[in-house]
Amino acid sequence: MTPITLVEGRRISLSNLDKVLYPETGFTKGEVLHYYATVAGSLLAHIHDRPVSFLRYPDGPDGQLFFTKNPPPGTPGWVKTTPVPRSEDLRAEQVVVADLPTLMWAANLVVEFHTPQWPAGAPALADRLILDLDPGPPATVVECSAAALWLRDRLAADGLHASPKTSGSKGLHLAVPLEPTPSEHVSAYAKALAQEAERELPDLVVHRMAKALRPGKVFVDHSQNAAAKTTAAPYTLRARDLPTVSTPLSWAEVQSCRTPSDLVFLADDIVPRLAREGDLFAPLLDPGRAGRLP
Repeated sequence: MTPITLVEGRRISLSNLDKVLYPETGFTKGEVLHYYATVAGSLLAHIHDRPVSFLRYPDGPDGQLFFTKNPPPGTPGWVKTTPVPRSEDLRAEQVVVADLPTLMWAANLVVEFHTPQWPAGAPALADRLILDLDPGPPATVVECSAAALWLRDRLAADGLHASPKTSGSKGLHLAVPLEPTPSEHVSAYAKALAQEAERELPDLVVHRMAKALRPGKVFVDHSQNAAAKTTAAPYTLRARDLPTVSTPLSWAEVQSCRTPSDLVFLADDIVPRLAREGDLFAPLLDPGRAGRLP
């Protein structure tokens, strides 16, 4: 029998709690649900007002992975959705993970949480800028950290405050809070910044995705600022061999990174980090830190 859990008055069916999703560590679906329940306050702070896309991996990272923007079949009527018109479907909607019951319902589907750079109700009006730093082997997150420090200082010169986090995979994300700005303007600024980084750091950075250009360098991916694109949310688990988490960082951690393992964080690391450091992505939520593009 599938257990029913009552979460803030909502009945949620939970299934296969003993199923191992991460074979390398034995991390189970029940532990995935427990993780999301314990970090809910911090995660919800960053996604509660944004349309969410799901990367589903119900059989673990070695099974089938599929990306969905539409509300999944069987979505409860109490789950909030918001209109997100698309060229192929002007009536399209997406889920908004607005509360703990919705978070636990979604976590039971086994998902990564991905969000755009704009809030619900304001498609293509961005309130943050994202730079995704992706290393081309043999480069690692160590090289990403060097690029991130240059980008932090360059953004600061324009009056913009960047916060770093791990991608939960190989690289880093830099997020900048903005006054509401059309996504096309943010995209143009981010691309120009990536091109400038390549000019200033030609042995370290590339701004184009072409694989031939990337070995040993950091690809500064500016494309996720496009209105149709999304980025892994802070505190989401990732569908990787280990239960890694997209983890907010301090700049001191970025500066002191010497080996890739320095910036790998698993689900069990996050609650102690939050207790010790607080939410290092909290500046993204402070209206007073929102900057204006030059």
